[in-house]
Amino acid sequence: MQIDLVKVILPSIIAFIIGMFSAPLLTEFLYRNKMWKKKVKSVSIDGGGTPIFSSLHAEREVSTPRMGGILIWMSAIVTTLVFWLFSHLFPGSIFSKLDFLSRDQTWIPLSVLFLGAIVGLVDDVLEIKGGGGNYAGGLSLKKRLFFVGIISFLISLWFYFKLDVNSISIPFMGKTILGLWFIPVFVLITLFIYSGGVIDGIDGLAGGVFASIFAAYAGIAFFQNQINLAAFCAVLVGAILAFLWFNIPPARFYMSETGSMALTITLAIVAFMTDSMGDGRGIAVLPIIAFPLVVTSLSVIIQVCSKKFRHGKKVFLVAPIHHHFEAKGWPASKVTMRYWVVGIVCAIFGVILALIKI
Repeated sequence: MQIDLVKVILPSIIAFIIGMFSAPLLTEFLYRNKMWKKKVKSVSIDGGGTPIFSSLHAEREVSTPRMGGILIWMSAIVTTLVFWLFSHLFPGSIFSKLDFLSRDQTWIPLSVLFLGAIVGLVDDVLEIKGGGGNYAGGLSLKKRLFFVGIISFLISLWFYFKLDVNSISIPFMGKTILGLWFIPVFVLITLFIYSGGVIDGIDGLAGGVFASIFAAYAGIAFFQNQINLAAFCAVLVGAILAFLWFNIPPARFYMSETGSMALTITLAIVAFMTDSMGDGRGIAVLPIIAFPLVVTSLSVIIQVCSKKFRHGKKVFLVAPIHHHFEAKGWPASKVTMRYWVVGIVCAIFGVILALIKI
């Protein structure tokens, strides 16, 4: 038990330290190369204008670098590889016991983290270099959804055919066999969680929310004896907290797509791995633990549908919903802090529900 706790906590601390020491180097690179948008977003996802968003964030959008998410996935990957390398350089030592890179628990989420980061990084670079006023500079939404869909589809095939996973656990019902339906369910859940990545819109908001979410799944994995997966989630928490240190208002840089895409699709994978693979309910509690992401995504969907089917009428002043609260006069810091509070409460509640056998 003690070595398991060390195996989970120590890598998280190392990831935090790596992130803290790497941030000045990343900051210097981003500012020296002016890695920010050259033009404020002027067209929303439904093709309309963005006057409210522009009034709230115009100045910061064209002066704060993007691609800060590099700090997160780079710190997590480096930490994972460092522990793996030391375990091989010093076989039979304490490092062998602390190595959490394993084929059955961490290869898949680590690979997905890297793939999502690279696709997101391409989008960020194209958006920066191309102007990005109406998303033309980066990958279109359809292309990003296509890439996420392809990644999740390939992973779902691995789950189904290689790992023989074809069910999810539902409270009061136990394991529900989905058969081949497991594959589209896997893809759709991943796409929906990815859509919640638009939460990265206010300084400090996304970092705090993602930290509580992955901390919750680290706890779930730990109590389900998925120690390596718990360590991986904890490493992400440490890396996210290092990012958050520099993203607290005023943000030194934004997470942007390379961070949000990597984290959202990795979250979906972790949720599935803590489900039937871990004899748990990782999927059932996902809407609770990731409630801020779910609400953010739904607010965009509701806004787009309302404007399309109600002749341009809006439900929110502006979507996603965190910008709606800003438009109503809430200071950005108040929006962020209240999201953090809600996120922490939902994370704790989700862990409790995941561990109670009902």
